[in-house]
Amino acid sequence: MELYVHIPFCVKKCDYCDFLSFPTGCADTQDYGPADEYVDSICRELGALSGLPDFSNEKKSEWLADTVFIGGGTPSVLSIGQMERILKCIDKLRSKKPGAEYTIETNPGTLNEEKLRLYKSYGINRLSIGLQSTENPRLKALGRIHSFEQFLDNYRLARRLGFENINIDLISAIPGQTAAEWERTVRTVAELEPEHISAYSLILEPGTALFKRYEDNPLSLQLPDEDEEREMYHITARVLSEYGYKRYEISNYAKPGFECRHNLGYWQGEEYIACGQGASSYLKTDRYKSYRKGFIMDEKCSEDVDKKILYDTVNSDINANSADYIRFSNTRLSAEYNGIMKGVKTVMVEELLDREARMAEFCILGLRLVSGINISKFEQKFTCSFDEKYGAIVRKYTAAGFMKNIGGNLCLTEKGFDVSNSIMTEFL
Repeated sequence: MELYVHIPFCVKKCDYCDFLSFPTGCADTQDYGPADEYVDSICRELGALSGLPDFSNEKKSEWLADTVFIGGGTPSVLSIGQMERILKCIDKLRSKKPGAEYTIETNPGTLNEEKLRLYKSYGINRLSIGLQSTENPRLKALGRIHSFEQFLDNYRLARRLGFENINIDLISAIPGQTAAEWERTVRTVAELEPEHISAYSLILEPGTALFKRYEDNPLSLQLPDEDEEREMYHITARVLSEYGYKRYEISNYAKPGFECRHNLGYWQGEEYIACGQGASSYLKTDRYKSYRKGFIMDEKCSEDVDKKILYDTVNSDINANSADYIRFSNTRLSAEYNGIMKGVKTVMVEELLDREARMAEFCILGLRLVSGINISKFEQKFTCSFDEKYGAIVRKYTAAGFMKNIGGNLCLTEKGFDVSNSIMTEFL
């Protein structure tokens, strides 16, 4: 089981961001009222989760989180007091096994020594720092609040305080960026020797400030063309390989043994529970039913509130025979999410996954990984011949040089990664 905790606040919303997040205008939310209300709500949700019946019987170990990921937004904007309240609640839900992974996302300009010491004291052992570029003009083009120099100060402070597993996020294909500049950024970051690097290509998402600027005047952004963007992708793999990083997923690179276990869980189809506004969970149907029955927060309920408290906006009686797994999410509306303080938790069922849907998802997620789809594991999991189900697709792309079978694992080739989206859609 994995646990994700969503903190939706940022100092400001970056120009490319379409995540569920809200600008606070400050790098520490101590005096920001909505953050206090949100912390009350998420602590209520986390507390109720730890009170599920399965946490008081022999099934408790099945529900404890082997990996925890606090994401956002920018979790590091929360004040010391606000974050400590959340960390105390998480502590009841996480596994204390040696080697358990516990990550928090942070951004330069919101970190200080006191915050980092707090994270470490509660067992957080992995930092993810959103740098995006080593070039200050590119950071400005993205609407970031920090400079490269501020990032360096934060990174070096984290190292001094003993953080030994740090990820750095980067973005390529930024307006005005050249392939040569991108290579300089990748080399500069690799020389800092973080354990993990995530390198994504900029996507212009509808509703963002960058997308609006593009709509108004496409040429004003000076975006790299498709060939240059593809060149940047190949530069990333080549340069990071020189520095000892192994690509294990389309956009993720790690030193040996430092792959992100939490994200690997997503790609390998592990169950996860997510807390916070708009956060999405994925559970077996029987575990979802247990979650619904046990999620009762009635000690503070007013008399006019339904004590069932879990309100499913699609269907309050999920048919156990209709799906093997269920993907569901908390409401994205602030007023509804904060209603959890009155004992009402609103859940939207997003997807009912039957066997066919799970097989397709297993393949699509597997192809994101450099290791690919383990055919034997697929056949054990679904009691189905992989060749009978997908053999025609595999033969088509293997003959074209886009796929290969290595020791029973079906993987994309370098050519295949270049057109991965097209290939993955054929498994639907």
